[in-house]
Amino acid sequence: MNPNKALWEKGDFTCIANTMRQSGEELVATLGVVKGMKILDLGCGDGTTALPAASMGADILGVDIATNLVEAGNIRAKAAGLSNCLFQEGDACNLSELKDKSFDMVVSIFGAMFAPKPFDVAKEMVRLTKPGGKIVMGNWIPGDPTVVAQILRISSSYTPPPPEGFISPMTWGVENNVIERFGQAGISKENITCAKDSFTFRAACSPEEYVSMFKNFYGPTMNAFEAAEKIGKAAALQQELITLFHNQNTSASADTTIMPATYLRVTVTC
Repeated sequence: MNPNKALWEKGDFTCIANTMRQSGEELVATLGVVKGMKILDLGCGDGTTALPAASMGADILGVDIATNLVEAGNIRAKAAGLSNCLFQEGDACNLSELKDKSFDMVVSIFGAMFAPKPFDVAKEMVRLTKPGGKIVMGNWIPGDPTVVAQILRISSSYTPPPPEGFISPMTWGVENNVIERFGQAGISKENITCAKDSFTFRAACSPEEYVSMFKNFYGPTMNAFEAAEKIGKAAALQQELITLFHNQNTSASADTTIMPATYLRVTVTC
């Protein structure tokens, strides 16, 4: 199986996505979505940004590599009565089943950044966007002190080194890489803007319980715990994450976890 597909089908990312809904809605509200706009949500998960965009009247196609998340997204769209929101399986590195210049906007919030071939991803996003249309990406930033970059940093310290040729998804959080990748896809530097923004995770549970959710349902963290277990360090990994979550938590309530995370917001005009 494609290792990227296996990673995101592991556990149940919907459990984590449920703590991202409010920020997903707030982000979509800034995109300039209008009724009838055709939008591709790439690496869409179960629809944290796709459903809010559809509720604003856009025609949404959500594409994700994980079969379980595609199924979950279609279930959520149906339950919400959003017939203008469809999810299907696909690989951000090769979307040949989709026609050139099909979409007014291509959105990928913490999605396509995890695909293994970033130059192919940029090329596909540009290919699918209509002239004058936009691409909007949200990408986590390497070395950032906020929670997501730190989860991935801690997790990687317990796992074996990646295979040769592996390109970290976090490289999408570096502006020069973004410019280079879209540049090779034919976009001039002047048509690319990058700015730091914030996305907040909100969980109705303690930091300890939230760590358990990542341990049991989030693919990268699950892999880290499996690797740590083999070397007798699972307890150390858990404690590091608990300490991190407590330090990042801005909630005054013991049974609520609220953690803002900084990301790079990329806007490309095609």
